[in-house]
Amino acid sequence: MQTKGLSCKLPLELHDRISEEIRQSGVTVSQFVEAVINEHYAKGASNMGRTRTMAFQVSEELFQQIKAYLIRYEQVYRRKLTQREFVIGLIECALEEAEDEFGALETVREDERTEEETESAVCGGEPLVSSEESEDGELPGETEDAAVEAADADMDESDELEENEAC
Repeated sequence: MQTKGLSCKLPLELHDRISEEIRQSGVTVSQFVEAVINEHYAKGASNMGRTRTMAFQVSEELFQQIKAYLIRYEQVYRRKLTQREFVIGLIECALEEAEDEFGALETVREDERTEEETESAVCGGEPLVSSEESEDGELPGETEDAAVEAADADMDESDELEENEAC
């Protein structure tokens, strides 16, 4: 592969940032510049001018908190994080979390539908729990004694059926 040189003048601050990143990554200047240019063209080809501008205002207090965070970020990571990178990162993170939540909710709803279909099939199309039943399973106006009496009556009927079948 043939190669050709490329030179340019950069602001000192940018030059220092690039030099530090090159030292940390352990690549040559040529490899670094080639990677950056290839990344730029790869992004450009996929976006092809399809960017949109979002503009919004924030309170002075929030603005100062963001500025302080960006300064601290640069001190800790020795890399400048722009407001744009920061906000886009927050948006991407929030969208990923929302997508995960939507997926989990859809799974829960699908599980509930499957349970309802199974219950409906087992009960011949009738729901297992009456819509009039309360959370404790009692019908309105039904006392615990009445529920016990009803259960006893059902048991008596099943005992009679068993005796008749035995004959």
